[in-house]
Amino acid sequence: MDNHTIEQLVHEITESVLKSTTEHRVTTVVPGGVSVEPVPPGGDSCDVCGGQCVIYCPDKVAAALEAGATRISAQLGITEIDQDLARYIDHTLLKPEATTRQITQLCQEAIHFNFASVCVNPTHVRLCSQLLYGTEVKTCTVIGFPLGANTPEVKSFETRQAINDGATEVDMVINIGALKSGDLGLVERDIAMVTRTAHQNGALCKVIIETSKLTDEEKITACQLAKAAGADYVKTSTGFGGGGATVEDVALMRSVVGPNMGVKASGGVRNAGDAKSMLAAGATRLGASAGVKIIKEVRG
Repeated sequence: MDNHTIEQLVHEITESVLKSTTEHRVTTVVPGGVSVEPVPPGGDSCDVCGGQCVIYCPDKVAAALEAGATRISAQLGITEIDQDLARYIDHTLLKPEATTRQITQLCQEAIHFNFASVCVNPTHVRLCSQLLYGTEVKTCTVIGFPLGANTPEVKSFETRQAINDGATEVDMVINIGALKSGDLGLVERDIAMVTRTAHQNGALCKVIIETSKLTDEEKITACQLAKAAGADYVKTSTGFGGGGATVEDVALMRSVVGPNMGVKASGGVRNAGDAKSMLAAGATRLGASAGVKIIKEVRG
C-alpha cells in the first residue's frame, strides 16, 4: 500500500473517530472486555443505570469478572473497583542511573505485590528474567527508547536481542518525527517490523505514541497504524517526553482501537486515584514507578 493511500485511509478514519467521540456514549461491562456504544434514541443500554454499571450495578460487574472479563470501564467518578490493581501495573524503572541493586529490588517488589511485569531498559533484561523465573511476573523492556528516532531495522534487531535475553513484552517508541511529517508509510513499517519480530518470538508489543507531542488527529492516526500493524497495545507516553498519561488521551485511544486491543497509561500515574481514573477511562495496563505506593494505598 503506497503512502498516499495510507494517508487517505487514515484521514477518513480520523474524521469518523473525531465525530464519534463528540457523541454521548455509555460504557457497559461485557465478558472479555468493554462495550462502548452511543446512547440509543429514547433509552439507555442498561435498564438500571444507563450503562454506568461500575458505579451503580456492582453485582453485574462481579458477574462479568467471574465470567472472565479482563477489563472494565466506566465514566469518570467511580470510587471503587473491586479488583487487584497490581495485576494491571508494569512496575517501572527506566532511569539511566538505575543500578543493579535497584533493579534487583524492583523485581523483588514485583514478586511480592504480584505486578503484571517489570519494565526496564534492555541492559537489565537478562538479570530480570533470571530473578523473575518461575513467577507470574513478566519481563518487559523498551525499544527505540526514549526518542523513537532509530530506524525500523535497528528497532527490530533490538527487539530480537531483548527477547533472546528473556523479555516477553516490548514497549516500542514510534518515529514521532515521521508521524508529524506525514510519512505514514515509514511509521507503519516501523511499528510492523517490531511487532512482527516480537510476535515471531512469542512476545507482546506495546506501541508508545508519546501523546504529549501529538495533536488529537495525530494520536488517532498513530493508534490506527498500530492497530493495523497488529500490535497488542497502544501506550500513551515514555515518561521522558515532557508529559504523561491523561484521562482524556486514554479515553480517545480506547475509542480508536476498540474493546479488544490493550491501552497502557504511562507517565504521571502516581497514586491510587490516578490508577483508577485511567482504568475507568479504558486503560488495561498501567506503567508506574509508584506501583508499591499505589497498592499500599489500595490495600490500606
